Amino acid sequence: MCFIDYLFNMWSTGGELFTGLYSDYWGRDAAIFRTMNRMAHLRTEPDSERLLKEPKFVGSYMIPDNEDHDDNKVYFFFTEKAVEAETSTHAIYTRVGRVCVNDMGGQRMLVNKWSTFLKTRLVCSVPGRNGIDTHFDELEDVFLLQTRDNKNPVIFGLFNTTSNIFRGYAICVYHMASVRAAFNGPYAHKEGPEYHWALYEGKVPYPRPGSCASKVNGGLYTTTKDYPDEAVHFARSHPLMYQPIKPVHKRPILVKTDGKYNLKQIAVDRVEAEDGQYDVLFIGTDNGIVLKVITIYNQETELMEEVILEELQVFKVNCVTGCTKRLKSVFLQNSTCYTSHIGSSSNLIIYGIFFQQQLYVGTESVVAQVKFHQCDMYGTACADCCLARDPYCAWDGISCSRYYPTGMQAKRRFRRQDVRHGNAAQQCFGQQFIGEVLEKTEERLVYGIEYNSTLLECTPRTLQAKVIWFVQRAHETRKEEVKTDDRIIKMDLGLLFLKLHRLDAGTYFCQTVEHSIVHTVRKITLEIVEEERVDEMFSKDYEEEIPHKMPCPMQSNIPQVSKPWYKEFLQLIGYSNFQRVEEYCEKVWCTDKKRKKLKISPSKWKYANPQEKKARIRPEHYRLPRNTADS
Repeated sequence: MCFIDYLFNMWSTGGELFTGLYSDYWGRDAAIFRTMNRMAHLRTEPDSERLLKEPKFVGSYMIPDNEDHDDNKVYFFFTEKAVEAETSTHAIYTRVGRVCVNDMGGQRMLVNKWSTFLKTRLVCSVPGRNGIDTHFDELEDVFLLQTRDNKNPVIFGLFNTTSNIFRGYAICVYHMASVRAAFNGPYAHKEGPEYHWALYEGKVPYPRPGSCASKVNGGLYTTTKDYPDEAVHFARSHPLMYQPIKPVHKRPILVKTDGKYNLKQIAVDRVEAEDGQYDVLFIGTDNGIVLKVITIYNQETELMEEVILEELQVFKVNCVTGCTKRLKSVFLQNSTCYTSHIGSSSNLIIYGIFFQQQLYVGTESVVAQVKFHQCDMYGTACADCCLARDPYCAWDGISCSRYYPTGMQAKRRFRRQDVRHGNAAQQCFGQQFIGEVLEKTEERLVYGIEYNSTLLECTPRTLQAKVIWFVQRAHETRKEEVKTDDRIIKMDLGLLFLKLHRLDAGTYFCQTVEHSIVHTVRKITLEIVEEERVDEMFSKDYEEEIPHKMPCPMQSNIPQVSKPWYKEFLQLIGYSNFQRVEEYCEKVWCTDKKRKKLKISPSKWKYANPQEKKARIRPEHYRLPRNTADS
C-alpha cells in the first residue's frame, strides 16, 4: 500500500514499513524510518540539515533496478529547503531520495542509521532566453505509471512555482534511466562554509557509497555492516548528488499559469488509439473539478500541444456552508485491482479497491466514482466525435463509442479517429459530416429589458473550439461579427450584455470554429422591451388591487375573473406574436412546480439598480417573476 499526505509518507515491502514523517509534536524532527518485521529499525540522522531540511514528503515507491531483490531500493519524493542554493537562503527544491531496502546501517558509525541514503534534485523548468529557465520547484503530487517492465515505470510530477511574481503549475515526465544516471553520477561536494558546492573529483571508495549489499555489486559484502568505515563515512558526508534529474524533452508537458485552477492531484492512464499511444492526465483541483487532458509533442517545433478533453465537476459547492469540497486524492487503475489511500476524516483512513476503467476521487468525507470516458456526450455526428480528439472514443459508423484496439472490436464496424490532428474533413468523408445532424441549429427566443443585463448562453461541444458571435439586425440581410467592449463581454458560458440598448435587438448566431469546421450551434433572437413601456404597464397594473390579479392562468374548471396579468406584456411587443409570447411566459412563469411556490413580493428584477427609479415607482409596486424568486 502507499499512504500519501503532506507530512506523512510510507511504503510497505516484504513486511518492512518505510516511512517519511515528522516524529515530534513541534514538527522539527523530520526523518525517514524503517520499522516492523525482521530488519533493524533505521532512521536518518537527527539534526542533520545535509540529509533533510524541513522536508514535505509527497510520495514513495519501491522500484527494482534488476532481478536481484537484494538490490531493491525505495525512492522518496519530497521538497525541502536547498542547502546548495546560493542565490537565496529560502530556496525550495524538489528531491528524490533513495535508500536500499536491505540497509542494516554501519558497524561503528551510522549505527541504526541509513548508510545508503542519497538524494538529488528533480528539475521541472521551462527553458528561457539566455539560458535563464523558469523553475517550478515545489512538488504537489507524483504518480508512477506502470509499464510492461516493472523496472522502468514512467514518473509524472505535478509542480507549482514558489515565485512571488506569478502563480503557475507544470507537469513534468521522467524516465527511470535519467533517475539512475543521476544516482550513478558524480557526488556534490563542499569543503567549508565559505566554499561553493561543486563536483567532487576525488577518489570514490569501494563499495560505491549508496550502493546495496548485493550480488550485482560484486557480492563481497552480504550486509552494509561489513562496509569499510571509509565508504560509510563518505556516504555520511556526501549524501547529495551533483547531477539533477531532468524531464523528458527537457521541458514540461503541461504548463498552467492562467490562475483559473489550483492543481493538486494527478493520475495518468496510458491509452492505445488508432494513431498511437497517449497518456491521459486526470488532474484534481482544489475546487472540486477534475481536468481530463492529453498533451501531444511536435518533434518539428519541439512544442507541446495541450488538449483539454473534459472539465469534470465532481464535487459542487455546498449551498449551506458556502464551501467547496477540496479534492484530497485522485486515483485510477487500469489493471485488475489496486488498493490505495483515498482520503481521511479525523483519524479515519479510507481505503478503496479500484478496478479497470474507473477513476476515483476523494475528499475528507466523500469518495466519487467517475468514468474514464463518456463518448456519447460528443454529439451524434462523425465530425463532432473526431474533433473531440478523445483517445477513448471513435466514430464507428453509427455513433461515437468506446474505442478498442485492433482485434477487440467487431470488424464489421469501421472506426474513424484522429487524436493527433483532429482532421474531421478527412476522417468523416461520406459520413454524417455536413449532413443534417451537424447542421441542425438550436433556436431560442430571449426577451431583455432595456438598460438591464442579460446573457445569451452558448457553449461549444469541445473545449478546443473557438466561439465567434454574429448578429443580424432587424430588416437587414447581412450578418456582422459582434464587437465586444466594456458593455458586451464574451464569456465561457455565452455573450453577456451588462446594459442592454434598443439597438442590441436582433438575431444572434453562435458559431464554433475548429480545424476549419464551422458550425452554428445556436440561433438566438433577442427582443428588447423598452423601459418606458414597462413603466406604463406596471403603473396601470397596480391601479387595481393585487388579490384580483392572478399571476398565472387558473384551472380550466374555475372561471377567471380577469385575464392572466403576464399577458399584459403583449402590449409591449405587439399582438402579432400572441401565441409565441404566451407559450414563452407559460414556460418561464407558470409551471406547476413553481405555481406552488408563488409569492407576491417586491421585485428587484426590473432594474439593475432599483434606487434609480425610486422617485417614479414605489418599491411595493414591483412584481417578481416566479423563476427569479426561486433562484
